[in-house]
Amino acid sequence: MSGAGHLLVRAGHRLVGLPLAQVVEVLDPGTAFPVPATEPAVRGVAVVRGRIVPLVHLGALLEGRPCPQDRSDVAVMVELAGRRLCLELEAAETVLYEPGLPIAPGAGLPWAAAVARTEHGLVPLLDLTALGARFTEASAA
Repeated sequence: MSGAGHLLVRAGHRLVGLPLAQVVEVLDPGTAFPVPATEPAVRGVAVVRGRIVPLVHLGALLEGRPCPQDRSDVAVMVELAGRRLCLELEAAETVLYEPGLPIAPGAGLPWAAAVARTEHGLVPLLDLTALGARFTEASAA
C-alpha cells in the first residue's frame, strides 16, 4: 500500500480509511432520490454539481445491512475508473499519511487493502475500486 494518504471517516460504527487519490471532495449530497436497487446500502441517487451519482451508505454496506432511516449530511465523492460515487457517512475526521500494513490472513476484512496503526487502534484502509465496482457498473447502464 502506498503512503499517498487516506481520509479517515466514520462509517457506521467503525473508522475506515479512503485513499486520497480517489477522493474528489467531502460534501453534503443534498436530497437523495430513491431508486430501485438490489443492494440495501444504496440510499438512491443524488444530483451533485449537475451529475446524477449513486448515493451509498458506507457504514451499511460494510456492515451488510440496509441504510439507516435518518440520512447523514456528510458524504465523500469518490472517483473510480472515471465514474463518481457518493459515499454517505457519519463524519470525515482527519487525513492519515502513514503507510498501510499488511492484513493478517483470515482477518475478516473483505474490503480492506491494508490497515493503519492509529491512536484508535488498527484502522482498515479500504480498496474502493473493489468496493465500488458494482455501483459504478450499475450507474453506467
